[in-house]
Amino acid sequence: MTRALASGEIANIADFDNASGTTRTFQKILGFKALLMVPLMREGQGIGVFVLGRDSVGEFSQRHIELVQTFADQAVIAIENARLFNETKEALERQTATADMLKVIASSPSDTQPVFDAIAESSNRLLRGRTTTVLRFMDEHVHLVAFTPTDPVADAMLQGYFPLPVHGSQYFAIAKKGAPTQVLDTEESSSPRLRDIARARGYRSQLYAPLMDNGLPVGVIVVTRAEPGAFANRDVELLQTFADQALIAISNVELFKQVQQRTRELSQSLDDLRAAQDRLIQTEKLASLGQLTAGIAHEIKNPLNFVNNFAALSAELTEELNETLAPAPLDQKMRGDIDELTGMLKSNLEKVVQHGKRADSIVKNMLQHSREGSGERRSQDLNTLVSESLNLAYHGARAERSDFNITLKQDLDPGAGAADVYPQELTRALLNLISNGFYAAVRRKIEASGESFEPMLTAATKVTGDGVEIRIRDNGAGIPADIREKIFNPFFTTKPTGEGTGLGLSMTHDIIVKQHGGRIDVETEPGAFTEFIITLPRGNANGAA
Repeated sequence: MTRALASGEIANIADFDNASGTTRTFQKILGFKALLMVPLMREGQGIGVFVLGRDSVGEFSQRHIELVQTFADQAVIAIENARLFNETKEALERQTATADMLKVIASSPSDTQPVFDAIAESSNRLLRGRTTTVLRFMDEHVHLVAFTPTDPVADAMLQGYFPLPVHGSQYFAIAKKGAPTQVLDTEESSSPRLRDIARARGYRSQLYAPLMDNGLPVGVIVVTRAEPGAFANRDVELLQTFADQALIAISNVELFKQVQQRTRELSQSLDDLRAAQDRLIQTEKLASLGQLTAGIAHEIKNPLNFVNNFAALSAELTEELNETLAPAPLDQKMRGDIDELTGMLKSNLEKVVQHGKRADSIVKNMLQHSREGSGERRSQDLNTLVSESLNLAYHGARAERSDFNITLKQDLDPGAGAADVYPQELTRALLNLISNGFYAAVRRKIEASGESFEPMLTAATKVTGDGVEIRIRDNGAGIPADIREKIFNPFFTTKPTGEGTGLGLSMTHDIIVKQHGGRIDVETEPGAFTEFIITLPRGNANGAA
């Protein structure tokens, strides 16, 4: 039989009585005496033998030989058809798996995990593997990113093995070769730990397909089989295709992240540009409005000065009138009427003077409000600025009223550092808030009617992300909810007539928001406290925490 297969010639044996060895044993078991062997030939190579035996001695006839030859040819055709069908089916399965993998890659532009999971499952199925693992080299370590499970104990052993340092690992050393590598028998491995994992997961051979990015290994796919030995070339090629697809997925995710980051940066740049444009437009509007306001204020100031001066002079003239009429011979009733009239006139003139002074104060604040920011923008230590503003406001209040007294507290964050600001303008804003806090806390003490109450004001700084908060908190009576939204409106004030112009908080708002691009908020609880919160961006200042 072996000779017929090797030579490709028909063997027609008439009598086996003289056969020996294996052939004799085979003949006794089957009971034949004559044998016809026709080799199955495909492209000049023997792939099998058609054997026909009978229990009588004698050669097979030519007709019988031709008939068996026909059967042998048909058998070769059937075998070839089956082979082609199996190869076509396998090729279709591999092409389908490749197409499915591309679909997974396309549907996961921002996440590689679904791709790695699909590669592990498809590789294991199509290569008829025992197990498959997908490893990545990141942060100087080998990471297990996907694997096909076997049993909980073996899976836990595998997961517990990773991550491990890249340098010195067998996986990285094999991947660095840049080409698929096979381990024919894991029992011959020099690493006891790898042998233990192989035994636990039940495999003896391994096929490695590296993931290469510009000549550098970034990962590896490992397919194993239960039996030792080599993988077929088509299996090696298929696994390398999956490795290439894994690398595409990694590159896509990295590109997606870069695009997202660039999009965020462009979006931030656009927002900054719009904010700068808005500030520029607002500055131009404020400049025009400031010029108009300054012109109106100057025009009002001259007649207002005349009103104030002549009102004060007229009040003095009423006194002189009374002195002039004193020696005149007037009866008691007429003198009483004259005194009443001059008294009313003097009282009215004093009211004119009082309101004139308030109007003059409003005009001065209008001129100050319309004034463009003075000084240059520069890096300024915020804790120093807050502390100096607090001391300046306190000593100013003490100079105005010697009996003024309030407890001051500072809670300055050492990491507040510096920010790009207009120091003079920011100081003006802080002085406004601190002065308002002094007024509110002292007024509450006055209204407490002797009750134990200690006026207190706290100035604090705090680092918040890429900005800094400045908080000015007083323990005054707080701000009622119905007027909280109005406090930054120009000319709105809750102070009695003659004690406030309503422009301080409006100016503060413009300085913080329009000039510095910051934010000012207020938290308050009626009868308890008011806290103004200034949030400033650092700009390009050095020394930020």
